[in-house]
This record gives sequence, structure tokens and C-alpha cells, in this order.
Amino acid sequence: MEQHYKLSRIRELADNDMDFIQSLAEAFLEEVPEDAERLKKAVNEQDYYNTYQAAHKMKPTIDLFELGVLQDLIVVQDWGKFEKGSEDCSKELELVLVAVEEAATELKQDFNL
Repeated sequence: MEQHYKLSRIRELADNDMDFIQSLAEAFLEEVPEDAERLKKAVNEQDYYNTYQAAHKMKPTIDLFELGVLQDLIVVQDWGKFEKGSEDCSKELELVLVAVEEAATELKQDFNL
């Protein structure tokens, strides 16, 4: 439990209410993997607008679950926001995608989802 994500901030926010923590885990699984796919597609298509939108939407959850890739996500977000087509953000994108996948897999196991 909690190898690829951390619940310390969530426990504090939820005042250790396990039902609330469970609902946050469910929300993560419903939204973040889908947003990550949208982000991957947008970067691959050099769709700056959707890159920025997807990354921006993911930031609070990535931060709350402490996946350890917030700075990498910001690099990808800024690539889209400032249309940095001449720069390569594929390394950061891959770190974010792997972190989301690992956290999602672990959350499903830990919360029996």
C-alpha cells in the first residue's frame, strides 16, 4: 500500500474519514487515467491547447496523491501553454504516464476497486 502514491495529505484533508478517502480514490480512477490518455494523445498530435487543458486538470489530483511527478506534469503543461513545439517533453510525459498507471493499479488493489 502506498508505494506509488501517498495518502498522508488526503487523510489530513478527510480527517481520516475512510468513506471520503475511498471516494477520492474512486474519483482518481475515474478521471486521471482518462485525462492521462487525453494528454498523451494531445502531445503526440502537437495539440497545444488540449495538452495544456489536460495537464492543468490533472495537476491538483497528482499533487494531492503525491505521485512525485508534479514538476514533470508542469513541464508538459507549459509545453502546451507556451506552444514549445521545438522542445521535447516526451521524457516528462512518459514519467507522468507511468506514475498514473502505477498509482491506478495500486489504488485498485488497495481499495478493492
